[in-house]
Amino acid sequence: MLLAYLPVLIMIAFVSLVAYAVLFISALLRPKNPYQRKLEPWECGLEPIGEASKGQFRIHFFIVAILFIIFDVETLFLFPWAVILDDKSIAGFLLIEMFIFIAILGIGLMYAWIKKALEWV
Repeated sequence: MLLAYLPVLIMIAFVSLVAYAVLFISALLRPKNPYQRKLEPWECGLEPIGEASKGQFRIHFFIVAILFIIFDVETLFLFPWAVILDDKSIAGFLLIEMFIFIAILGIGLMYAWIKKALEWV
């Protein structure tokens, strides 16, 4: 039975070997010339102003962005349900499942709201 997984293991080993080889070769061939100007934070071709010049950023924007992506991607799961909902044999089950899914999303949104993850200040 385990012999059936041998091609998968060989493929994983081959891909891992190629990935490490590419990383190793690029580490050998790339130019190594770190200097102060090169190591400074960089924003859209402009000199960093304010907090950006210190190299530390508030993560609040990233939290809001991740929350948006999570809720946006999860709502994409509603489209297949809407298409299958025409089938009368499982329509009731799918409708209940869809409401449970939306309730879980709502609970996540309320949690983020209570933790003040959606406030910009």
